[in-house]
Amino acid sequence: MVQVRWLKSARDDLRQIYDFISQDSQRYATYQIQIIKKRTELLKSHPRIGRIVPEINNANIRELVEGNCRIIYRIVSGSRIDVLMVHHGARDLGRRLLE
Repeated sequence: MVQVRWLKSARDDLRQIYDFISQDSQRYATYQIQIIKKRTELLKSHPRIGRIVPEINNANIRELVEGNCRIIYRIVSGSRIDVLMVHHGARDLGRRLLE
């Protein structure tokens, strides 16, 4: 089974998503974060399930889509995946990659 590790950048993204949604509903914000985290559980047994991120075009950098969010991860090895970021699909990923 593959270890899924959340990098600080991805954890920061979750915090920002939570903070934004919780302005309207803390309960729904908590639910959304749980759904995003649950989606990544698939990676433990199916690390290549996500599609290759078109903006990066690297076979080891992939994404899962959950609602409006793109969960971008890197296959580090056969036993480890790093979640790099959780990006809102309506935003320009290209700009973020340049930062």
